[in-house]
Amino acid sequence: MSDQQDDRKTSRESLRRWRLVLGRFAERQLSGCCSGADARRDAVLERVYGESYRRRGIRTGGPEDKKNRKGGTEPSQMTLPEWYGEMRSLFPKSVLERVEKDALGRFGMTELLDDPKALAELNPDPSLLAALLAHRGRSDPVIAAKIREVAKRVVEELSKRLRLQTSRALSGARRRGETTARRSSARDIAWNQTIRKNLKNWDQERRVLIAEHLHFHAAARRHLPWRIVLCIDQSGSMATSLIYSAVMASILSTLPAVTVKLVLFDTSVVDLSDEVGDPVDVLMSVQLGGGTDIGRAVAYCEATHIAEPQRTIFVLVSDFCEGAPPAPLFAAVRRLAGARVKLLGLAALDEAARPAYDRDTAARLVDAGMEIAALTPEHFADWVAGHIR
Repeated sequence: MSDQQDDRKTSRESLRRWRLVLGRFAERQLSGCCSGADARRDAVLERVYGESYRRRGIRTGGPEDKKNRKGGTEPSQMTLPEWYGEMRSLFPKSVLERVEKDALGRFGMTELLDDPKALAELNPDPSLLAALLAHRGRSDPVIAAKIREVAKRVVEELSKRLRLQTSRALSGARRRGETTARRSSARDIAWNQTIRKNLKNWDQERRVLIAEHLHFHAAARRHLPWRIVLCIDQSGSMATSLIYSAVMASILSTLPAVTVKLVLFDTSVVDLSDEVGDPVDVLMSVQLGGGTDIGRAVAYCEATHIAEPQRTIFVLVSDFCEGAPPAPLFAAVRRLAGARVKLLGLAALDEAARPAYDRDTAARLVDAGMEIAALTPEHFADWVAGHIR
């Protein structure tokens, strides 16, 4: 193939891509660039992104729309089941999930929830649920009930995946000074004790040690109670972290010798400690968005939930974008640190653990005695277990 042919092929591919990116705004200038599967892709993307323009009064047909208002060449509006079928056949799952989030979160297209089949096929994903929760306060009761259904599916999936690992991390620390012959998992093998007891079984010819008797570290059950106070920012940017926090609070509340308190805040404070065992109810109570008064929330937790400081873990889940004067926040954290409360500030608690937060405020909180981190739920459980042991 000649260089000229290569250039023409590259140019056609570039035009094709720009036509798909720009949508029907570019139909007049780039006509003929979309055909076959590309035309189908354009139609299903237009179902969402074109609708977002029309809702804002922007016509997507170009200047001709002003001249020809009685008719047009746009395809008929496909039904939601048809749209889902096309999306699944034309795009990978990751693209379908992204478009769903845009439709519900950015454009408020809650008619996607009006179709029972569409609702059943929504992937129960925390980030999708975050988009739904952001819309919940503006939706009618029927839509709110459907959002609750999605929340229940997300919570069930997360709880199933996180409960066992969290329970293992927190249910018992290993006592290195005491061993047992009782059968346990391989990670609990007391290697020094096992080798010493089985030295008589050394096979010189094969140069292997035959372990007839295994010894394990004994699990130490904690009987003195610990209190974990979760203080969670319910601003819009923390929505996904809030979902994971609600699920983790529910799991932690089921463990022996652990008491969990749950507080949500924006410029006001809502104590949901009595509902900590039902994360769906917690999530359906949130009011995402608004201002942020972190200092007020920390002071509330200090006055209400810090009874035994040395056996309390205080977890602040926030982007640390303080909307109120910051001095009361730093003063409250210094008091808690001085009382020997274990303090952790989480800039993110989700699978990605990629935080966006106010680094200056975070640095000053570290100076006041708080550890700052961004953690996945599994690492959060390990961190809490490390402080309880």
